Parts: sequence; C-alpha cells; structure tokens
Amino acid sequence: MVARQLRRRGIRDERVLEAMATTPREQFVPGVPTSLAYDDRALPIDAGQTISQPYMVARMTELLVVETGDRVLEIGTGSGYQAAVLARLGASVTSIERLPDLADAARSTLGSLGIGGVDVRVGDGSRGDPDGAPWDGIVVTAAAPSIPDALREQLAVGARLVIPVGPRHQQDLVVVERRSPNDWQEWSDGAVVFVPLVGEGGWNE
Repeated sequence: MVARQLRRRGIRDERVLEAMATTPREQFVPGVPTSLAYDDRALPIDAGQTISQPYMVARMTELLVVETGDRVLEIGTGSGYQAAVLARLGASVTSIERLPDLADAARSTLGSLGIGGVDVRVGDGSRGDPDGAPWDGIVVTAAAPSIPDALREQLAVGARLVIPVGPRHQQDLVVVERRSPNDWQEWSDGAVVFVPLVGEGGWNE
C-alpha cells in the first residue's frame, strides 16, 4: 500500500509512511475483505460512518507534523484507525467520538492490537477538550461548516489544527497554525469530502 499509493501520491514523511505500513488497516474495517481494505478510498464502518482513504489519513497526519511525545486531540474516532497511526508516531492521543458504540469498538480494536497511548472518550468533539489544552496538534476527521473557535483556542503556540471545512457536499482541507497567542495562520491543502461534524461547533444532527 505505502509504495503503490502513498509515495506515488506525494507523501514524503518517512515516519508517516512507516506508521501507515505498520498499522493493519484491515483490523479497522470489520466485514471488509483484506484485499479491499487497502484500496485508496473511503470505506463504510458501523453507524453510517466511514474510514478515510489511506492517502487522506497519511496526508492529514503529515500536515499535523507530529513529534514523539506530542499530545494530540482527535475529533471523530470512528474505527480508531487515525488514532492508531498517530500513536505509532509516538503521540499521546485523546480521541473524542460522539457515538458510544463506535467508541467501544475502537477501544476494543486498539486494545486487541496492543496499541497504547490512545484515550477514547464519548462526547461532543466540536467543543474540543479544554481540560487537556493546550494541544500539540488537533485533527478533525469530519467536516465543519466553519472552524470552531474552541479548537483554535485550544492549540498550543506552534501547533496545528487540520480540519475539513465547508458545505456538506465538498470541503477544503484547512490547516490552522497558531503562530502566537493572538495570531493564527491558515491555508487550504485542497478539496475533500468528509462526513459532517455534528455538535455545537458543527452541524445539527
């Protein structure tokens, strides 16, 4: 998968490539044949949600610029795959999932694979986790109509937020970097399509 898909599509961070190569994606898509699990496309998981395509997971991770020991907040646990990749990079991950059944399944999968360093919680991820702030990185795996102020404020200086932003049918993958206590710079990495972020700082259910 790494050689055929990610390098060809421009992923250059060797640590990200290694994390992707050592995370068994097929374990995070129950019911999907292993031969299809590594296709470069989103796949359905429980509760009407999806697991992002391998390229998108790699690109969002690369844009986050994760270092060993970083404290990363993930919004939208899903099956736990993105959190697993971040943990492989040596991050301490707090992941917030609004659907309890998905959170339980993700905990089970991560535990069965021996992937530590991930704390899966149930809640409204659009509010972030102010008690754990400031975060060394925040990644959002669902699309918001605009960037939630709470997530901007919970970034550490020098840290990045990676989030899909825009209408339901298509979004921009936006990177926000906090340059100082009162200065945030942002730019788009291109067009994407994600499931909606539901919550106070996102869409109504």
